[in-house]
Amino acid sequence: MAPTPGGHKAIFNSSAKKESTMHSQLVTRRNFSLSLAGIFSGLGMPRRLMAAFPVSSSDISHDAESIHQEITLKASRKRVYEALLDPNQFRKVTGGEATEISPEVGGAFSCFGNKISGRHIDLVPNERIVQAWRSNGWAPGTYSIAKFQFKDAGSDTRIVFDHTGFPKGAADHLAAGWTANYWEALDKYFASGL
Repeated sequence: MAPTPGGHKAIFNSSAKKESTMHSQLVTRRNFSLSLAGIFSGLGMPRRLMAAFPVSSSDISHDAESIHQEITLKASRKRVYEALLDPNQFRKVTGGEATEISPEVGGAFSCFGNKISGRHIDLVPNERIVQAWRSNGWAPGTYSIAKFQFKDAGSDTRIVFDHTGFPKGAADHLAAGWTANYWEALDKYFASGL
């Protein structure tokens, strides 16, 4: 079907209208607060109680640190996934320190002589590992999220790694630890042919 004169403009205008509609549907803090107030008042929530728990922009952190690393390893996604989840392989990767790893979602893990521990939140074989991850030096109950995504890079594996939610000021130490204790260790492990 050949475009009619002005056809592109009509498509553009339609997109602009759609974008304008989407923009008008975005939730602003004020709209959210008003909606929340409407819900609470509809539930019979007294206004004095709503006023006792106001939502403030100071409640939102804007200075969170995170780590994003991308690493290519000379191994298949299956081998990388297994090396991270099999306690015997992980011990070989890391030099033999005490390691316990459950291969189940919700299962616990501890490694590096119990210096690191947590639980698996999401496991998709050969594709993704997501962990609630903590250092034993952190305050009790403090967990971060470590996410490993595995992508094909020819016959190699590209790990897209993100670590978020850890205590402020820990990024440099953690980034160096991931590089030395995971990526370089895995690289040596796979190069050794084990």
